[in-house]
Amino acid sequence: MARMRAVDAAVLILEKEGATQLFGLPGAAINPFYSAVRAHGGLKHVLARHVEGASHMAEGYTRAAPGNIGVCVGTSGPAGTDMITGLYSAAADSIPILCITGQAPVAKLHKEDFQAINIADIARPLVKLATTVMEAAQVPGTFQTAFRLMREGRPGPVLIDLPLDVQLAEIEFDIDTYEPLPVSKPAATRAQAERALSMLVSAEHPLIVAGGGVVNADGADLLVELAEITGVPVVPTLMGWGTIPDDHPLMAGMVGLQTSHRYGNETMLASDFVLGIGNRWANRHTGGIDTYTKGRKFVHVDIEPTQIGRVFSPDYSIVSDARAALEAFVEVAKDWAAEGRLPDRTDWAEECRQRKHTLLRKTNFDNIPIKPQRVYQEMNRAFGPETRYVSTIGLSQIQAAQMLHVYKPRHWINAGQAGPLGWTLPAALGVATADPEGQVVALSGDYDFQFLIEELAVGAQFNIPYIHVVVNNSYLGLIRQAQRGFEMDYCVELAFDNVNSPEMAGYGVDHLKVAEGLGCKAVRVTDPADLGSAFDKAKALMAEYRVPVVVEVILERVTNISMGTEIDGVKEFEEVAESVADAPSSIASRD
Repeated sequence: MARMRAVDAAVLILEKEGATQLFGLPGAAINPFYSAVRAHGGLKHVLARHVEGASHMAEGYTRAAPGNIGVCVGTSGPAGTDMITGLYSAAADSIPILCITGQAPVAKLHKEDFQAINIADIARPLVKLATTVMEAAQVPGTFQTAFRLMREGRPGPVLIDLPLDVQLAEIEFDIDTYEPLPVSKPAATRAQAERALSMLVSAEHPLIVAGGGVVNADGADLLVELAEITGVPVVPTLMGWGTIPDDHPLMAGMVGLQTSHRYGNETMLASDFVLGIGNRWANRHTGGIDTYTKGRKFVHVDIEPTQIGRVFSPDYSIVSDARAALEAFVEVAKDWAAEGRLPDRTDWAEECRQRKHTLLRKTNFDNIPIKPQRVYQEMNRAFGPETRYVSTIGLSQIQAAQMLHVYKPRHWINAGQAGPLGWTLPAALGVATADPEGQVVALSGDYDFQFLIEELAVGAQFNIPYIHVVVNNSYLGLIRQAQRGFEMDYCVELAFDNVNSPEMAGYGVDHLKVAEGLGCKAVRVTDPADLGSAFDKAKALMAEYRVPVVVEVILERVTNISMGTEIDGVKEFEEVAESVADAPSSIASRD
């Protein structure tokens, strides 16, 4: 058996487990690990400009393809604390990432050594495992356990903290006989599937709600098959968007208080039964529970037992991996279809489809400054069904989810529960790293963009091309809108007269100069008629220079976006579409 340093064994395990893409920053306490990565030569590494950015890159990388696990690496002390936000984001959305931190030597722990902090205790509430490895011989087993935990049950992040002397100590280790630990996942039984589908069959107006668990389980194909066999329309959650293509006849629209469609909410209110798969009944989806549940029965399927009944008590529940449950549902549905036991849902499906033609929001505005609705109209025209969108939070993300189109799973990548500002840019770099030949389009408001703007240099240095659309109203728009209830507009303006860029006309930060100074390309748009050509130019610049390209759109300062506190009380601040001509890039326009 070979004798090697513990960090050399760790690197070999990363390769064997398939986690070969690292994002991070070296430092004194993690340099032994970096020396092992260098000596091995088979792992890829992207040098972030901020350790929080590295953690979001790892999450974006994981979310881009089934089986991916992004790895973020940092030194001791503030590197670990900087990555806490990334661990929170990953945990909240059930995303496996591996965080590796350096640590002071074991003998120096609890002695307030330089940059020594108990990062494991800090991270423990957020992760499936957080541990400081005190014995070098435990490093292989710790990594082996970490990968099993990340993949098993509800996926999630792990933190492994490695003291300097533990990294350097030699151990006996044989990578040739190392095997990943088996991963167990609960699976729905035939009897459970029959019970759930019998409730669906007895309903008059059933819906299927597809959550992010369907994406994590790589079950979108089975979801669509189930919908087509039963004829039941599907409502994807924000995290499940793309599990059924937007242009599919049975895609009924998203439901919620913010990221929702008018037709989606109306269809939910008209339903009498909901089969939720891999979703968590998030509050921005449900709104008031009484309104959401009144007059309808619910079946809830989730891989995590503690999610059942967390928000409200379903009429029936199944603890199962989403793909395993869908396999059982499809099997039963096929059998029942062959026996003539499935009712005809044509009228109900057509009723839902008609709402998609009549309950639209207007996008076809010609105003200058540009209204944000027009931006998403032109994005639909410029970016096709293969586009992967990345966004996090704010009015930009909310309205994009109301108006953009997504056709495949993992093509809407969004920090759903945590929503940290600054997440979009590094996450997009992670997605583009995982899919270097794909078309990745990030969307930010100006404030989200500014939070981790330095990570643009990472894209320039490592030739990670993607397009970043920045809708700039020089405001904290979502907070400003929320402050309306307090009759104030306080501490939310980002506008100022930029003495170096008078052409900004009071909009403050010159994002073009910043982007170009960080090695990227940038385009600014002030007229809606120029949006299409700007997106075309961005695609050409990205292809030529292989760097991120920023498209900044100067918006009107104040726009109130459709939202409310109940799904039957969403307020429309703008005029709604009277015909498809008012929303010419809507799904309805394609029928």
